[in-house]
Amino acid sequence: MAVITETVSPVRPSAFDALDPPEAEACVHCGLCLPTCPTHVVLGQEMDSPRGRIYLIRAADEGRIGVTDTFVKHMNLCLVCRACETACPSGVQFGSLMETARGQIERHYRYPRGERWFRDFILGVFTSADRTAWFLRPLRWYQRLGIQRLVRASGILRLLGRLGEMERLLPEIPDLARRNALPAETPAEGVRRGRVGLMVGCVNRVMFPYVNAATVRVLAVAGYEVVIPKAHRCCGSLMVHEGERERGKVFARETIDEFERAGVDFIAVNAAGCGSVMKEYGELLQTDPAYAERARTFAGKVQDISQLLVDAPLGGRLRPLPLTATYHDACHLAHGQRVRQEPRKLLRAIPELRLVELQEPDFCCGSAGVYNLLHPKEAEAFLDRKLERVAETNAEIVVSGNPGCTLQMQAGLRARGKDVRVLHPVELIDWSLRGGRAAPSPWELGR
Repeated sequence: MAVITETVSPVRPSAFDALDPPEAEACVHCGLCLPTCPTHVVLGQEMDSPRGRIYLIRAADEGRIGVTDTFVKHMNLCLVCRACETACPSGVQFGSLMETARGQIERHYRYPRGERWFRDFILGVFTSADRTAWFLRPLRWYQRLGIQRLVRASGILRLLGRLGEMERLLPEIPDLARRNALPAETPAEGVRRGRVGLMVGCVNRVMFPYVNAATVRVLAVAGYEVVIPKAHRCCGSLMVHEGERERGKVFARETIDEFERAGVDFIAVNAAGCGSVMKEYGELLQTDPAYAERARTFAGKVQDISQLLVDAPLGGRLRPLPLTATYHDACHLAHGQRVRQEPRKLLRAIPELRLVELQEPDFCCGSAGVYNLLHPKEAEAFLDRKLERVAETNAEIVVSGNPGCTLQMQAGLRARGKDVRVLHPVELIDWSLRGGRAAPSPWELGR
């Protein structure tokens, strides 16, 4: 009698460890995400699409491939713009999937020494307002002494690689002491609507202090008492986006502690990337018994500034701004937080402001946290497409709710010789509330 034996292939160990492993079970590979994915549209590779990246993640999880150079390349070329989440019929949370996959990369992949140093430098500097200010202090003198004009005119920046790309993004650096200039508490005007804690951020606090100043003023006019916890640091968003989730969790816990002590009803955020991660603290800290419930409560209080202002009684106080503007949907606001109409509604409330809709308004500009620093060539391709759409509107102002988008688009417009300004929605509201005088400089907006 013949004996039938079954050959069982040995189970190969996963390339991932058990700490926040990526889970992609919901994806059915239908491909509806492909036309929404900027990297697939621009780079044209299946492995640079959400479907292709999920295939690679599954292969690594099943042990069919390792955390190789190819795997790392395609994971890191993702913008984590989350446009695919908006398009996905299966509800795949691709942003979380990509962040956990990058977490595995951080633990299982050895970057070349130069790449590792640059990544650590970027994340070390731009997750601290004080370190960012220290980094920018000599660059402010570089601008004020006129050296920047000479360097840019010489063409030498093209030879400096990533350092040249970083210089290209530099805005006019403000007085760095202004990062600590806002009062700890600002009283509400008129009928009090609530107590709001403002996340002043790292980049906004140093490079765009006038955005924070405008935010405080407008919230106060809208009836909110505004509190700025002085001890709080970074929210952890850049760490989480780049896969350093454990370090991001440390910042998240500190942020929760500080705003709990402040006793606020809402937490206002004027940077889309920060707000997106802060609204997901419940997921980030779900396995932490000391913080899981507190993180969910905290996340429920987080609001983009446009959400807090959209129903506030500002209309009767707004003055005309006879300008043409167009609105760019920051990825982590439109796709991460699903906030689209609130900023537009605020802008349409400003008398005489003509709002022209942008074609492909939520197509990523290439900023994507620190993507434009880590992948400048690819980021420039996304920026080209975005600025082509901006040019079609003949707008004088591009409005965006994220500092990274502002830096990216303003640098691109400047390099192309375009006299178009990039402003936060709250700056225009503040400008209108203050009388709608002739176009002020950013510094005048921030007084």
